[in-house]
Amino acid sequence: MFSYWAKPKDCLDLSAMINDHIAECAAGNPRRFIGLGTVPMQDTDLAIDELKRCKTLGLKGVEIGTHINDMTLSDPSIFKFFQEAERLGMSVFIHPWDMVGKDLMEKYWLPWLVGMPAECSLAMCSLMMGGVLERCPDLRVMIAHGGGSLPGTMGRIQHGYDVRPDLCAVDSKVNPMDFLGSFWADSCVHDTMALDYICKVYHDDKVALGSDYPFPLGEYTKASMGKDYAVGEALDAMGDWTEDRIKKVECTNALDWLNMDVKEILR
Repeated sequence: MFSYWAKPKDCLDLSAMINDHIAECAAGNPRRFIGLGTVPMQDTDLAIDELKRCKTLGLKGVEIGTHINDMTLSDPSIFKFFQEAERLGMSVFIHPWDMVGKDLMEKYWLPWLVGMPAECSLAMCSLMMGGVLERCPDLRVMIAHGGGSLPGTMGRIQHGYDVRPDLCAVDSKVNPMDFLGSFWADSCVHDTMALDYICKVYHDDKVALGSDYPFPLGEYTKASMGKDYAVGEALDAMGDWTEDRIKKVECTNALDWLNMDVKEILR
């Protein structure tokens, strides 16, 4: 639904129609829905204009891709979009699309199994080492799929930053590890060990319930082998988790990312 491949003004028109519909759905049932919009990121000025309009519509943020055509999220031309999102207090959800290297991964559904996790890491490394999170410390970013391959490779990323600062520390002097706890990730990792681990890596107040609905890799689907997977199934299996930690992941962490209080929903 990003349509970054389209002509910018055509993508703006499509974004506006989608955003109007999402805002209408959310306004019609505010206890059930909180809306995120979409913007034409291939044109930063148009993206900012639609971001502002999203706020007037009552949407709490936007979803963007892990890269914008041939630009990573560290590209200087995109930076002012993140500045504006920070200024407006609009949350930014980042989801993979058009996976890098997909032409080499035609078999076994590998673009989704391998490419998407790599895309998530690409996006967050770009924001960390590109200086975006350093210069926008109040930017409310959430990365999909638990951050993909990021949490399992943070040690490698930090080590690379330490041993080759000439390559890795050119745009930010902040250690990548220091950004952990400054952004959010969703819980859609399909593995109780991975879920427990990402809560340790990101901190347990930075992981929010994710479903990836309605896609086949989402938690709520009928698998081809006949097994049903329910949203939050992994949470039910976390036997050593406290009720407080479960509540954070199920509810309050997402509201914190959206800069909302539960009273805003129940009023």
